[in-house]
Amino acid sequence: MAQGKVALKLGNDISTDIIYPGRFMATVLPTETPEYAFADDGEFNQRLISKQVPPGSFIVAGDNFGCGSSREQAASCIKGYGLTVVARNFARIFLQNSINVGLQMIICPDIEAGEGDELEVREGKVWNLTSGNFYAIEALPQARQAIIDAGGLIPYARRLLQERAVG
Repeated sequence: MAQGKVALKLGNDISTDIIYPGRFMATVLPTETPEYAFADDGEFNQRLISKQVPPGSFIVAGDNFGCGSSREQAASCIKGYGLTVVARNFARIFLQNSINVGLQMIICPDIEAGEGDELEVREGKVWNLTSGNFYAIEALPQARQAIIDAGGLIPYARRLLQERAVG
């Protein structure tokens, strides 16, 4: 179960260049990429950097979140702040990159929420506690969710290798 406020509301077709501008592509370490999250949205970027957006907050978006280039930094920079992305759907490559880095994301085709709304994720739904409405979640396949829950593909693989070595 997760609960937090919507820190940023976005529309459809949010490209990886909006999430992580291409001019910062030389920065690839997951510990460094968060600094450039939404760099062209100066107000939101500064809220992130100054820790005014607490971990557990949500970004809510429409269709095709993460379209554009295949840059993994777009997913890792969001994960670096402990945010969850709730979108109507995700671009295919961004979806896989998000799974690989362990970004918490939720596919919620009918989501309706605005900045400042309080959301809670439970029972296969996103509950908008501000409006009183709830929206069904489109669950990821169990194997993909297991990778996210482990923190990404590398921690997941390490865990499997350790379990096999012990067992």
